[in-house]
Amino acid sequence: MLTDKAVRAAAPKEKAYKISDSNGLFLHVSPKNHKSWRFKFRYDGKEQLLTLGAYPEVSLAEAREKRNDARKLLRDGRDPRHAAKRAKLVGDNGRFSTFEDAAREWHAKRLPSWKPVHANDVITSLERDIFPHLGNMPMDEIDKPLLLSVLKKIEARGAIETARRIKQRVASVYKYVNAHGAKLENPAIDINDALAPLPPSKRYPALLEVDAIKIMLGDIDRAGASPVTRLGARFLALTAQRPGMVRHMEWGEISGVDWGEPGEPVGEAMWTVPAEKIKQELRLRSDEAFEHKIPLSRQAVETLRAVRLLTGRAPYVFPNARSGTAPMTENAIGYLYNREGYKGRHVPHGWRSSFSTIMNEQGERELGTDLRLLADRLIIDLMLAHTPAGMSATELRYNRARYMDRRRELAQRWADMIMEGALPPEEIIDSPRRKRR
Repeated sequence: MLTDKAVRAAAPKEKAYKISDSNGLFLHVSPKNHKSWRFKFRYDGKEQLLTLGAYPEVSLAEAREKRNDARKLLRDGRDPRHAAKRAKLVGDNGRFSTFEDAAREWHAKRLPSWKPVHANDVITSLERDIFPHLGNMPMDEIDKPLLLSVLKKIEARGAIETARRIKQRVASVYKYVNAHGAKLENPAIDINDALAPLPPSKRYPALLEVDAIKIMLGDIDRAGASPVTRLGARFLALTAQRPGMVRHMEWGEISGVDWGEPGEPVGEAMWTVPAEKIKQELRLRSDEAFEHKIPLSRQAVETLRAVRLLTGRAPYVFPNARSGTAPMTENAIGYLYNREGYKGRHVPHGWRSSFSTIMNEQGERELGTDLRLLADRLIIDLMLAHTPAGMSATELRYNRARYMDRRRELAQRWADMIMEGALPPEEIIDSPRRKRR
């Protein structure tokens, strides 16, 4: 076996030579007196060579430790050359030693920009479908065929869209690691053609007839739920905004309403959703976010006046029943619909389809009598915070302001249609809960 003294004393010769230590480790000495540690081993029936580092940067003791680590990998059936390559690729700092380590760090970094529900969905999907198969593997050993085999298992249970979402999450983890200086091949890139095609997009269940909507709203008004939940459901129907925006609506976002004068006109009543909330709700980049103004109908303001008697001191207009400082729970209105017999027929998000379909169809029927209806399809999209195809950000800002008067007219027209014969909101507050069916 070698000693430190022998290594230091090894002098160059006309030709390169080696001095053996033990168990495959030897010192290679070049004619120019460059000394390096090398490990000779057999893998897959063939003799292989692994360079462990230069002397004196790597001492004899360190070289033996590296040799022992390589022998442990061999005993586990793994090629130690891959470990050396991996250390070079990811800096050998241990942070990204396995896919799960990298994925959890990536997830933690993204948490501030995600809604809690989405953040939980992301990590749960990885824990359920990826970590059991690939979590403890080094990232450079995960290739396209291996990843596809896991994604195919997800598809086999009918979760086609889930497989594609998880593929995107795996791709993001690799991009994150490479952004930190690694040079890993991303196995989730260019594999869409090997995955099952996405099924046709599903529309949210929605009532598309005004008479059916009025019956449903009457059922909700008299349902066995708290007044705040019932009024929240009414406000959602009146504005046709995304349920998450209504749940997170704050009193400070309402303008143009004199709360002390119930009989005052509501011509300027407005709900302004800050750009930051729109960014979170639609998962937009900062440069895509926009402030969304929603003109409020007379019935919407009456609903707010009523609920203000119950929640006016809370930050949220429709707070959580158990905590006045948190928004209404995500499923509160949906559960209410289900209990009243509308499961599979109408969901909270369905008001957007109801509003768009009914208002557009009405516009088409009346096109000959009112030329303003030519622009209503665009205006309806703007009211729903949609971005019409091909419209630039500058055009979008201009059109949102330009069509505000017409947006207010359409909001009032919609409210007049669906609220015909509805209970006054004050009666919803005063009426006892009906027993659940």
